[in-house]
Amino acid sequence: MKSVEQHTLDLLGLVATPEATELDLLQAHGTVLAEPVTSPVSLPGFDNSAMDGYAVHAADLAGATAEAPARLPVVADIPAGDPEPAAIRPGLCARIMTGAPVPAGADAVVPVEWTDGGEVEVRIDRPTAPGSFVRRRGEDVSEGETVLRAGARVGAGEMGVLAAVGRRTVPVLPRPRVVVLSTGEELVEPGRPLGPGQIYESNSYMIAAAAKEEGCEVHRHGFVGDDPAEVWDTLEGLLVRADVVITTGGVSMGAYDVVKEVLTRQGTVEFTQVAVQPGKPQGFGTIGPDRTPIITLPGNPVSAFVSFQLFVRPVLRALRGLAPDPLPSVRARLTTPVSSPLGRRSYLRAVVAGAAGPDAVPEVSPAVRQGSHQLSALADANGLLVVPEEVTEVPAGALAEVLLLPGR
Repeated sequence: MKSVEQHTLDLLGLVATPEATELDLLQAHGTVLAEPVTSPVSLPGFDNSAMDGYAVHAADLAGATAEAPARLPVVADIPAGDPEPAAIRPGLCARIMTGAPVPAGADAVVPVEWTDGGEVEVRIDRPTAPGSFVRRRGEDVSEGETVLRAGARVGAGEMGVLAAVGRRTVPVLPRPRVVVLSTGEELVEPGRPLGPGQIYESNSYMIAAAAKEEGCEVHRHGFVGDDPAEVWDTLEGLLVRADVVITTGGVSMGAYDVVKEVLTRQGTVEFTQVAVQPGKPQGFGTIGPDRTPIITLPGNPVSAFVSFQLFVRPVLRALRGLAPDPLPSVRARLTTPVSSPLGRRSYLRAVVAGAAGPDAVPEVSPAVRQGSHQLSALADANGLLVVPEEVTEVPAGALAEVLLLPGR
């Protein structure tokens, strides 16, 4: 059996970083920047007021107190967006709004709360220093400065920066197009009545959702039965919309493991066993004239979910232009003992609970039901408890590695 690490490397060898494309800002949300972004303008682009108040010469307020306020004539009103703010001489002031350009001659802004709010003459009851409440040109970003690095994910904050420096479009790595397909004659679409021996199809929904959580564009085809010709025809028809195909089911050693049967004939897909529990049977390779990557996962729901997090997630990250890092992990103290088969690395669904205090260690509680067909514990789990290949028993109270599941 292959190691988890080797199988991950084999899958990463299937894909290469895609070519960049230029997208409109909102379309670029969730993608990864293909190149650095520099600002063609300074931010702010001009000295402007940080407060609603009065633009003044700071020297005019020296010695001002509540008992002996400074009194200054108000010679102008300056709203935000004023294209030609007035200049003011010493001994005068201008009423100014937040974001409005500071008039020539003024060197400070006094908040309206320090004044009586006068419109013709204003009383100011305290002194101020030059530069107070003034946002200087370029103090955030200088013209020509790099504001976002290549490889940055375009989230809400990045979107704000891009818009602020005037970018309408941006070069990004496109979202991977992922097609998800399940196989099995026993499967029924949720919402329809079940017949004898049938089950509701859940894998494609689960894997499609997991791929969307990784920032991919996902097409859930649903499922096909166990007829080899139908499976191959379906796969061929899906390639036009796929950067990677993910299947579940039909990859083990059974008489009706149709995915393995169909893809083995192509000579470009390898089926193997990985020293992992759950998820030992795995397959990977390429299909079609464009050598589209295909990853075949086991049909048991928990096996498919764990396999996605361990093996598929790094591939999708690589396709997005991100580092193919594994899930983040913590060390946590076991609340109950666990066991694992010798020679296989176990990933047990578990709940990690933080402990109070800066030096406290979190606790991890494995789910009671750990069968690869027992899906219900996934909804509560926020982690995968790792038991190494050479370990068969871990006592309560021991520290163990826990992989943290995304979005939990």
